[in-house]
Amino acid sequence: MGHPAGGSAALRMNQAEQDIYWMTRALELARRGIGLTSPNPAVGCVVLDVAGQVIGEGWHEYDLVDHAEVVALTEARQHAVSAGTKDRLKGGTAYVTLEPCNHTGRTGPCTEALIAAGIKRVVAATADPNPGVDGHGMDALHAAGVETSVGVCERQARRINEGFARWIVSKRPLVLMKVAMTLDGRIAPPAGVHSGQIAPYWITCEAARAAVQPLRWQADAALTGVDTVLADDPLLTDRSGLRRRRPLLRVVLDSALRMPLQCKMVDTADNDVVIFTVSKDEKRIGELRGRGVRVEVLPPAGGLPPAGGSPPAGGSAAEAGRVPLGLVLDKLGAEGILSVLTETGTRLNTALLAAGLVDRVHLFVSPQIMGSDAVPAFKGLSHAIRMGEVEVERYENDLGLCSLLKDPWIRQGPGTRDQGQRDKETEGHRSN
Repeated sequence: MGHPAGGSAALRMNQAEQDIYWMTRALELARRGIGLTSPNPAVGCVVLDVAGQVIGEGWHEYDLVDHAEVVALTEARQHAVSAGTKDRLKGGTAYVTLEPCNHTGRTGPCTEALIAAGIKRVVAATADPNPGVDGHGMDALHAAGVETSVGVCERQARRINEGFARWIVSKRPLVLMKVAMTLDGRIAPPAGVHSGQIAPYWITCEAARAAVQPLRWQADAALTGVDTVLADDPLLTDRSGLRRRRPLLRVVLDSALRMPLQCKMVDTADNDVVIFTVSKDEKRIGELRGRGVRVEVLPPAGGLPPAGGSPPAGGSAAEAGRVPLGLVLDKLGAEGILSVLTETGTRLNTALLAAGLVDRVHLFVSPQIMGSDAVPAFKGLSHAIRMGEVEVERYENDLGLCSLLKDPWIRQGPGTRDQGQRDKETEGHRSN
């Protein structure tokens, strides 16, 4: 495991500058764990000796068990022994991108490992998002005489683990909505236009489409609706070529079980395709399950309204009788799914936003205008969805716009949407 060459330059910096320098390196290490840590957070750690020289680095991978702090300390000890300076860790500093854990799970507490190694200063980028753990790790270190600091590069660290933060508190995954659309907000040509083409009609350029693959790689699941399957026959796979711990779970919402038995997703199903439905068509369910597709039957959203009447309380006219979106997220969260990328059409885009279920949006915008007869990205929203700070990327002549709608790191109090949306609220804990 190579160490950064700029360590000597860091020695000429003041303490605040050094903290940012080494935490930036720890964040680089944490990103190496993306795709390999779920349902744990991605964490990186850098260990310096008392002279300020880096002697150990590490990041967490779930299947390798050890947390980033232990990996870095192990490497540091190996370097110290090979150099004949076994006490080199004593008085050193550890930079870690998430507050060290102070409980026993698959591993022992990282706080105890740091204390036993003689580390005298621990800098954490952010506190643990779990309210039952938040601050306990730093408190334990402080009680043992270790100097502590929290908040260096906090924003960058929180971005890496938005999915973990959403899941650990709400037991629901982070929802990232991806939409490819024209300047006038259209996602497909009018019905019948381009229908004779053999190749699909792409809204965005090849570079923008390629940028979707890293989004799938970072997600635990990709979700679409059966209308999109019928229209586009997508594979919905992760084709980034990057390492991931478990296959991308491909999720389809299909109220009436219209999923074709001959389509790319069914043809390639290998325990990685799940359909959520409200249909009890046992014949169709059996046919899909016989092809390796998991089928989950849920109660319909809001119940079925009486003929000519209004939907029951808790439902909407548009969603009554359909697959309940909140319950789908609950089910996915119960499986340890931390993040879901949605690639859906007009109705589901609108329903997810209207229900306040979307945490982050990523819009790929092509400089073309299709007109009002084309298929809209959204339709019938009762209020405007305002994007806050927007990140902008350029893909040839297309734009990528990314914005956080709901910060998963901000805890919600009783009565707010985050808690009110769930039938039963249970607190999580940092997995080991």
